Parts: sequence; C-alpha cells; structure tokens
Amino acid sequence: MKQKVVIKVSMHCQKCHSKALKIVVGSPGVESAALKGADKSEIEIIGDGMDAVELATSLKKKMKYAELVSVGPAGGGEKKEKPKEAEKPKEAKPEVQVQPLVWSGYPGGVPYYYDNRVVYADPYYSPNCFIM
Repeated sequence: MKQKVVIKVSMHCQKCHSKALKIVVGSPGVESAALKGADKSEIEIIGDGMDAVELATSLKKKMKYAELVSVGPAGGGEKKEKPKEAEKPKEAKPEVQVQPLVWSGYPGGVPYYYDNRVVYADPYYSPNCFIM
C-alpha cells in the first residue's frame, strides 16, 4: 500500500534542497519526492514499503533538523465512497456486574491469610513448619 510522508527539514538554500532530496530519493521504497510548503521547507514523499522513521532519522543526521509531520495513505485527491449498507439495529449487550475490590485496613501493612484453624499474619510463617 502506498503511503505519503511529510517531513519538515531546515533548508535555507538551493544546495540544501538538492542535498535533502538526494537523501530521500536514495532510500529504499521511495517512488517520488517533492518540496512543499510556503518556504519549501517540507518534503512530501510517496512510496511503497518505506520506513518513515528511518527517513526522518537519515535526514536529521545530514541536515541537523528534521521533524516527521504526517504519515498516511497516499490519496490522489479522489475519495472513493463505499456503498452504505442498511443500518442494522444494534443488539443490546447484557450488562456485566463487577464486584468492587475492597481493601480493608491491615495491621502493619501485612494482609491476613485465613485458614480454617488459625489466622496467619505472614504467609511464610506457619506453626506447622518443621524446618529449623
């Protein structure tokens, strides 16, 4: 799928323009590149299978400033309208009741673990422990 990437680069002379375009066009997957914007400081790149972050990084290394402005599908200006299907009534989903989690105050910040016989304050301490 073709994608369109717009990268803002600091360019102030004709030499900078040609240097930036050379860097972009030499990247894999790039089909076309053009200068856009009022002051020609943005490069619009159209290609298939290109990495936008890699393009911005390589421009930043050589041109000292590059900002990734937008990445999106390459649309030629035509908008294809999909035929609308008849609206189906949405089925009501049953409400799921969630039990709230209640934390009671534990003495000393250690939770109690309940057993049928004894209440332990520490999970690793047991009166039935035979290891010494």
